[in-house]
Amino acid sequence: MVNAKVLALAGGVGGSKLVLGLSKVLQSDQLAVAVNTGDDDKFYGLHISPDLDTMMYTLAGLSNLETGWGLAGETFRALDMLRRYGADTWFNLGDQDLGTHLRRTQLLGEGLSLSEVTFDLFSALGIEQTVIPMSDDPVPTVLHTIIGPLKMQEYFVQHGSKPKVALIQYQGATSANPAPAFDKALADAGLVVFCPSNPFLSIGPILAISGIRERFEGMAGQIKRVAVSPIIGGAAVQGPAAKIMEELGHEVSAIGVARWYQGLCDVFVIDEQDADLAPQISELGMKAVVTSTVMKNEADKVALAQFIVGLDEEGR
Repeated sequence: MVNAKVLALAGGVGGSKLVLGLSKVLQSDQLAVAVNTGDDDKFYGLHISPDLDTMMYTLAGLSNLETGWGLAGETFRALDMLRRYGADTWFNLGDQDLGTHLRRTQLLGEGLSLSEVTFDLFSALGIEQTVIPMSDDPVPTVLHTIIGPLKMQEYFVQHGSKPKVALIQYQGATSANPAPAFDKALADAGLVVFCPSNPFLSIGPILAISGIRERFEGMAGQIKRVAVSPIIGGAAVQGPAAKIMEELGHEVSAIGVARWYQGLCDVFVIDEQDADLAPQISELGMKAVVTSTVMKNEADKVALAQFIVGLDEEGR
């Protein structure tokens, strides 16, 4: 059993998969998860938090296992009606999912913070782990592309991640504060895990919050910091991570991701397909370790989580 409290940073499907594994091998009070909210936006007058919802549905056992996001057995009758009214419906909202956004928007309108609302929603679905929005302040991710600036959902959903990206901004990050529970989790952490999420669209927004990158850099030599590569065999498991890496001038490989994490992690986990890259990654000042990082089923998620927890136990 790991002795330290584990803080995971996550966003997207890859992050939720590993967090599910960690939730199976750690007691609920041993795990805290800080989730990207750079994807948050408003649609049809409702506050949408895509990464928080992916995490919530995954931990509650409600997620659509085929897509990795959304709810199993979802229907879209409300969206069909919106379409009949002439609404622009490029952003899909399922009927059950709509209930989540209605409740979130209602509670925010009553004056609750996003952290308080997140706790309320997760608790209602029986989730005992501490899951925290990275900030209660808005920090929208904006991608500057060849067709102009696009918010994250515009880029990812409306345009299918196709426009070439020249620059990514995390608007308001320098004046945003970490959510109070995130601040506490940072202080209590004995092991930090950077999940195999998109470095630019999921982890980057979290690190951009005022003082957060510096705090992780300052943990060197004090606690173990582990990052898992989302790039396997020169490609992303899913999503636009590889495409964005190439467009921003990064090497599309586990080495390229490791360079991005320099100064932030002590151990870098790569897949067996990339075992030959371990020596080059170790030269970057971090320990490269090899295991299977492809998470096709729950057993894979648990195995990777156990491997990561074992890395911490090795140093104790």
